[in-house]
Amino acid sequence: MKVVIVGGVAGGATAAARIRRLDERAEIIVFERSGYVSYANCGLPYYIGGVIADKAELTLQTPEGFFERFRVDVRVLHEVTAVDPARKIVMVKNLRTGGVFEERYDALLLAPGAKPFKPSLQGIDNDKIFTLRTVEDTFRIREYVDKNRPASVVIAGGGFIGLEVAENLRERGIDVTIVQSAKQLMNPFDPDMAAFLHAEVVRHGVQLMLGHAVTGFESNGTKVRVRMEGAPPLTADMVILAIGVQPDSSLAASAGLALGLKGGILVNERMETSVPGIYAVGDAVVVKHFVTGKDALVSLAGPANKQARIAADNICGRDSRYRGSQGSSVIKVFDLTAASTGINESTARASGIDADKVILSPLNHAGYYPGGKTMTMKVVFERGTDRLLGAQIIGYAGVDKRIDVLATAIRANLSAVDLKDLDLAYAPPYSSAKDPVNMAGFMAENLATGLVKQWYIEDEPALPRDQSVTLLDTRTEAEFRRGHIDGFVNIPVDELRGRIAELDPKKPVYVICQSGLRSYIASRILCGYGFECYNFAGGYRYYATVKNDACLIRTSTPCGMDQPED
Repeated sequence: MKVVIVGGVAGGATAAARIRRLDERAEIIVFERSGYVSYANCGLPYYIGGVIADKAELTLQTPEGFFERFRVDVRVLHEVTAVDPARKIVMVKNLRTGGVFEERYDALLLAPGAKPFKPSLQGIDNDKIFTLRTVEDTFRIREYVDKNRPASVVIAGGGFIGLEVAENLRERGIDVTIVQSAKQLMNPFDPDMAAFLHAEVVRHGVQLMLGHAVTGFESNGTKVRVRMEGAPPLTADMVILAIGVQPDSSLAASAGLALGLKGGILVNERMETSVPGIYAVGDAVVVKHFVTGKDALVSLAGPANKQARIAADNICGRDSRYRGSQGSSVIKVFDLTAASTGINESTARASGIDADKVILSPLNHAGYYPGGKTMTMKVVFERGTDRLLGAQIIGYAGVDKRIDVLATAIRANLSAVDLKDLDLAYAPPYSSAKDPVNMAGFMAENLATGLVKQWYIEDEPALPRDQSVTLLDTRTEAEFRRGHIDGFVNIPVDELRGRIAELDPKKPVYVICQSGLRSYIASRILCGYGFECYNFAGGYRYYATVKNDACLIRTSTPCGMDQPED
């Protein structure tokens, strides 16, 4: 059997190694148009910033090493220019010599990945404008920064690459501005959770221009002027385009393979395309989203590697199936860690799902053990069924651990209430006896059983200030003085029973505290006295961060609301 693989990064390299492990006699040829194979895409921004000092660390394998261990013929700087499914051949161009030749195959695997979206804007071919996809792109950016010592950079796009490059260039002392057409960074997160990311990047000196699309570029002496919609132009020493990616599916299209969402290659559960014997994996393929069941493009290394293994199995006569992607991801944003899995609240509602959520701010480990750090968790589930839909967590420590637990729970079809029963490891330096994931389950159970009713940040503008309801803040007097929501009265939770007569039991009570815990206790006290109570989802710490962010987006300046830790 002769297998030809187009693309030698995550999907292609993984598939080649798996095929060899399953079939010692197969002839395997990998064509990679860049000069490197099996390189660490996710590490590229960190070489630009100098965190990864040695460029050799970016390449996990070399063509020589691949052949030595796996007897795989890896040919870099070879571009497959056409596929003829009827004759089972590919046309290949040797980018070193310019020569063109045919290569026959019995099975063909396409792993071309995704390419940076480069819109047709005036001036976009300026030599001070860069994109980041390959090792060569990384070297060009690093070389430009080392040689020219730019003082400023505009990054168009606020996704994974844009944010990671922003951090690394900022750490090198460069003034960084992120321009993003959406009014938030990192679309996997809901706007309220993205507020924590905005605060962090601004705290580290990054300027955000959110809600502004780039409309063109022009040279300005030794600099680049970036024109924007709805804002004055910016001038910088260099520009990096990180607007997004699109499936690199032109080869598949020209071969007559069926395409789907945004030009992605359509595949079945076996990763087989519309043409028998041709498989495709990675960022270029359309998959089913595990939560919604809808078509999705998921440009992440984890799914690409899993798909490659499945395609390799099926090429070798086994029967493996890909059950869908749920988009689990994690990113370092200066001192913060941000992670998500499944779908967010915005996507759920856009998909017609009646979503509810719990928002909590637990410490990463036991409070009495030194060094505990607060994280913010948002767990989204379907109202009525409690089906887990997704989760987002932002914090300083323990974030990756919790998101992986929640990702596993979604994959296992657990409900939000089932989280309370998970038996998770505990020791004071690592967690609490009631882990944050368990706490999310307890909160979901309270909602499911009617023990607690919630009100949300989006409800606040409409809350009556006419004394028809009671607006109650149960934090300490000192916390209340540092910042509170207009119209709320302050009765600390520990004084509530003694001051219950100050409240009218005929009026609904909307309660808030710093993190949601004290207001929950207050709600139970008030319910015991016959009051109708609604507990705020998230606490004042969360509320202040989101409201600060609204000012940041509107004026590019935070409101300065106090955000003390609980």
